[in-house]
Amino acid sequence: MKKYSSKRSIQLLANLLQQYGILDVVISPGSRNAPLAIHFSEMDDFNCYSIVDERSAAFVALGMAMSEKKPVAITCTSGSAATNYYPAVTEAFYSNIPLLILTADRPTDYVDLFDGQTIRQKNLFQQHSYGDFQLVEDSKDNAEDINSEIIKKAVELCFEKRGPVHINIPLEEPLYDLVSELPTFPLVEKTIKQKEYEIPSGLIADWNTSQRIMILVGTRDYSPELENQLSQLVKNHSVVVLTEANSNLYHEKFFRHIDRYIFGFTEQDFKTYAPDLLITVGQNVVSKKVKQFLRSAKPKQHWHLDEIWQPDTYFSLTQKIETKPEVFFSKLLNFINLEPKPFYNLWDVLRDKKDKRHREFLNLIEFSDFYFFNRISESVPENYNLHFSNSSAIRYAQLFDFGKRRMYCNRGTSGIDGSTSTAMGFAIKNPNPTLLVTGDLSFFYDINGLWNQYIPPFTRIIIFNNGEGNIFKIIPGPGNANSNTVDEFISTKHQKNAEFLAKHFGFSYVKVDDDGTLDRVLDNFFKPDIQPKILEVNTQGKTNADTQKAYFNFLKEM
Repeated sequence: MKKYSSKRSIQLLANLLQQYGILDVVISPGSRNAPLAIHFSEMDDFNCYSIVDERSAAFVALGMAMSEKKPVAITCTSGSAATNYYPAVTEAFYSNIPLLILTADRPTDYVDLFDGQTIRQKNLFQQHSYGDFQLVEDSKDNAEDINSEIIKKAVELCFEKRGPVHINIPLEEPLYDLVSELPTFPLVEKTIKQKEYEIPSGLIADWNTSQRIMILVGTRDYSPELENQLSQLVKNHSVVVLTEANSNLYHEKFFRHIDRYIFGFTEQDFKTYAPDLLITVGQNVVSKKVKQFLRSAKPKQHWHLDEIWQPDTYFSLTQKIETKPEVFFSKLLNFINLEPKPFYNLWDVLRDKKDKRHREFLNLIEFSDFYFFNRISESVPENYNLHFSNSSAIRYAQLFDFGKRRMYCNRGTSGIDGSTSTAMGFAIKNPNPTLLVTGDLSFFYDINGLWNQYIPPFTRIIIFNNGEGNIFKIIPGPGNANSNTVDEFISTKHQKNAEFLAKHFGFSYVKVDDDGTLDRVLDNFFKPDIQPKILEVNTQGKTNADTQKAYFNFLKEM
């Protein structure tokens, strides 16, 4: 016999989530949130996942929402448990990934009385959420009507903004009173807003009079509609479209390796290759070089296309176009001239030269992180989703061609803290296999991402272990400090490997130390198995930073 929570607020919450189709719930253990855990897990329509570590749990949910493209709920007990959600909440906020945060709390009268696991949870995520709400206790007058409106408003805001929304839920004891039957609640009237957009005639005129049009696409999910629209724009060489690996757009005339092309630009190059009309699409751009280029170029016009965010990233924003890029371009294409422009040919000549140098350099490299990324770009089966950790991993990924594989990275805040957990959450909900490519520090930082009983056996993790945060040997600045200080406190050198962690968490494990072994192992690594796999590529002691620096210097020598 099923047993449900007797708490009316929890019954109401579950009913409304059910009506809105929010059916995935990631639950971390605790007593104050036990009414939620019991209630959701007993209801047939909900898919519940138990993840102990709240920081990891929130990133797992973020990965699920990234895969499902709809809100996922997370719930935890009161006190410091809720604060552990914060890293994933900030990532969801800046990446527009919908999380519904359900934090159980002590009754409101208990705050600041030194009662156990009681902190100021109301508005806890206010700086990085699209809404912070608090339910009233069941014992309060008109609690059901009040809570019904609060939950409805919070859920619809989560859908509209595609980002994190917080509901704090004070719960009075007893917490474990249960019932075998549920009340009937009325159907909710859904009022999620739909935005309409009409393109101003002035923008059409500005497009048609611009000779140097550049479209820069940052981090975003794959969109066949947008890909088709941008393909129409480049077909006749009308525009230059710059994309990154995690832009998830594919066309032979898109410029997909930005850093390869613009490294070493002089002040004169900034002017030569600068657009007069810049259109930006998507979220965070990985390339720091393109930010420096466009901030120096100072385009006369900059339009940004996004429903939610309108950042002035390049200090030249002139139009905030608050709609989906697909909507904007579908209307724009009806009115504009698609004539060939010399601006495209200018960039195309540059690309040919740099791509040639890239291919020449590949013949010179020895076993290193650079070598590894080139081999991975050639070896991953096409049906895999690729997740990259932050720092070195996503930067290396920009230099190579991964074809039409879907690529993801937590670029909202660009932290290393939840890369593994996010990838595992994505893997749980996606029918295609997932590969996480991660650096050693990112992997070890998020070990609890593997403390997860739901990871599918076709999941794969490759750790390139260079024994430190090698990014700090690549970027300018840290080299000015004493090497022993950098090694201990910044790059944090170590001798750890993942062998026993892999076995502990039920992954098969193989380690490689040279190019020949890597080449032999890769083919078998992606074959089906009864358990997920970890491949550790040991590049400790190799000239990883020097190889990458040599690569960019080689590109300059034309």
